[in-house]
Amino acid sequence: MSTEGSVGRAFAPGHITGFFEIHNDPLPQKRGSTGCGLVLDGGIETTVSECVDMTEIFLDGIPVVAETTRAVVDKLVDFPVKVSCTSSIPIGCGFGASAAGALSVAYALNEAFSLGLTSNQLLETAHVAEVTNGSGMGDVEGQSQGGIPIRLSAGCPPYGKLDRVPSPPFEIFCVVLGELSTGSILEDRTIMNEINSAGREALRSLLSKPTLKNFMLLSKQFTLRCGLASERLLDAIEAVDAIGGLSSQAMLGDTVFAFSGAASREEVIGSLKEFGDVITYNVGSCNRLPLNV
Repeated sequence: MSTEGSVGRAFAPGHITGFFEIHNDPLPQKRGSTGCGLVLDGGIETTVSECVDMTEIFLDGIPVVAETTRAVVDKLVDFPVKVSCTSSIPIGCGFGASAAGALSVAYALNEAFSLGLTSNQLLETAHVAEVTNGSGMGDVEGQSQGGIPIRLSAGCPPYGKLDRVPSPPFEIFCVVLGELSTGSILEDRTIMNEINSAGREALRSLLSKPTLKNFMLLSKQFTLRCGLASERLLDAIEAVDAIGGLSSQAMLGDTVFAFSGAASREEVIGSLKEFGDVITYNVGSCNRLPLNV
């Protein structure tokens, strides 16, 4: 039920996937991906309020179609709303922006109009919108966790199961080189067969040694094997490796993300600067012990 004058606000973090395997299922709640990624302190902040004529969605003040976010709105309310999203992550570049938009609008609607839904119900709504629109397959689940979430089984609760790589907070350095079409890649059977095989092996290897360093190394191996990286992205990975850092490709985007590893943050930023503007995010965790990679 709508409440006149109600306003809801919510934030959902960005999520960078290092490697993944797609799991298709007729039931969208079971459809999704397994794999591992990083949850960022940047993301999408969303404000919703009821409006008179038709539902409008704005991203950084500009009207957008945002089919995944709109699908969440249509599922949760039967009256027009104004959705205003502010992003602190790049759009369409492997940061899970569509999932962050869907998840944040679900929480904002629940707050504004007292929908009485649980977190798992809101997560399910965002997940179904994401997989049915082909904008992603597992970011929503990752974003519901902190740190380095491991997606052990596909789908939203109760089907999807998650764990985490233990790690204290750390910085990730990113350079966006361009965009990749998630939909076109997910529709290519040959590419997906290779991705699924590589993702399955990477997850098995990570579970045998769940550390940040191993995650970064396995993500790089996944990137090289799947062949989705541009030449410039491969050059950026090589530049970071040369100074003792660890880097890989954000899936699915033409974006490099890097961790300092044996290098200093200044050395990593310096190695990435020649490829573009370096964006820094924090990855948080409850573990405050000395970093062990």
